[in-house]
Amino acid sequence: MSRERQRDPLVLGRVVGDVVDPFVKSVNFRVVYSSKEVTNGTGLRSSAVVDQPWVEIRGNNNNTSLYTLVMVDPDAPSPNNPTQQEYLHWLVTDIPESADISFGNEIVSYESPSPSAGIHRIVFVLFQQKVQQTVHVPGWRQNFNTRDFTAFYNLGPPAAVLYFNCQREHGCGGRR
Repeated sequence: MSRERQRDPLVLGRVVGDVVDPFVKSVNFRVVYSSKEVTNGTGLRSSAVVDQPWVEIRGNNNNTSLYTLVMVDPDAPSPNNPTQQEYLHWLVTDIPESADISFGNEIVSYESPSPSAGIHRIVFVLFQQKVQQTVHVPGWRQNFNTRDFTAFYNLGPPAAVLYFNCQREHGCGGRR
C-alpha cells in the first residue's frame, strides 16, 4: 500500500472497505451543516446535524451531469454491534451539477443522525449518474447496502466520499 493511501482519512477511518471500495475522486464535493464544513473525520455532535446540510457539487463544469447522494451510518446501532449497518439517512438522485441539492429528487428524506452509543461514522457517497433513471424507495432504512445499491442501479465507483464522526450530545469515549 502506498504511503499516500496509508494516510488517506477514508482508509484510516475504514470507510474504504466498510462502505465503498477504493476509488479515484473525480469531482469536488462539499457538505456544510450551518457554518461547519464537513471534512473527513470531522467530529460533530447530534445537535449540530439536526437539519439537512447544504451540499455543493463541482464537477467538470459541463453543467449537464447528474449525481446521486447516499448518506449512511455503517455503525448502527453501535460501533461494536453494527447489526443495522448500513443505516440509510438520506437518498437523493438526479442532482444537477452546480445546483442546490433541492433540485434533485429526494427518494428517502433526511433523517438526522442520533447515535445512542459510541462514535458513529456518517458517510456521504456521491455517484455520477450515467443516465437519469427511476430509483425506487428502499423498503427500510436499516441494513441498506451501498455496494448493492450501486450495482443494482449501475452507478459505478463513487465520484467523491466524505464522512464525519457523530456522537450523542453528552457522549464521550471511543467507537464502542
